[in-house]
Amino acid sequence: MRVIVQRVSHGKVLVKDQTVGEIGKGLVLLVGITHDDTEKDVAFLVDKIPNLRIFEDEEGKMNHSLMDINGGILSVSQFTLYGDCRKGRRPNFMNAAKPDFAEDLYETFNRKLVEKGLEMETGQFGAMMDVQIHNDGPVTLILDTDEMKKK
Repeated sequence: MRVIVQRVSHGKVLVKDQTVGEIGKGLVLLVGITHDDTEKDVAFLVDKIPNLRIFEDEEGKMNHSLMDINGGILSVSQFTLYGDCRKGRRPNFMNAAKPDFAEDLYETFNRKLVEKGLEMETGQFGAMMDVQIHNDGPVTLILDTDEMKKK
C-alpha cells in the first residue's frame, strides 16, 4: 500500500459538486493499493498514521500526533499512486489493484481507523473527485508498506 499523508488545516472532497467528505485540522490520506497488499499492510498503516508526530507543539516542534490533537482524517482512494511512468508518456497502471480487491481493502483500512475512535471522512471510491487540500506547513509524507518492510 502507498499512502500520501498530508497535514492539513482543511480538506474536502466533492463528487458532482456535492460535498461527500470534509475535515478541519488533520490529515488527508491519498490511498493506493496494489495486487499483493494484505490486511497486514492495513494494520501497519492504521497503527503508524494516527501516531505520527507531525503536528506542532507550543514551541513549534513536531511533537504531537493526530491522536494528540483530536484531528480528523479524510481518506481518498487513488489508484494513480501505482502509476508507472518509466516508459513512454502515458502512465501504466498495471501495478494498481483491480477495483473489487482495492475497494475491499480500502474499506477495511477506513473501518480500522474509525475503530481507533478517529473522526473519519472519505471520498467516493472509483468516482471522479474534486479533492481540496489546504496543506499545512506544507507537511507531506509518503508511506509505502513495501519500502517499510525492507528496513
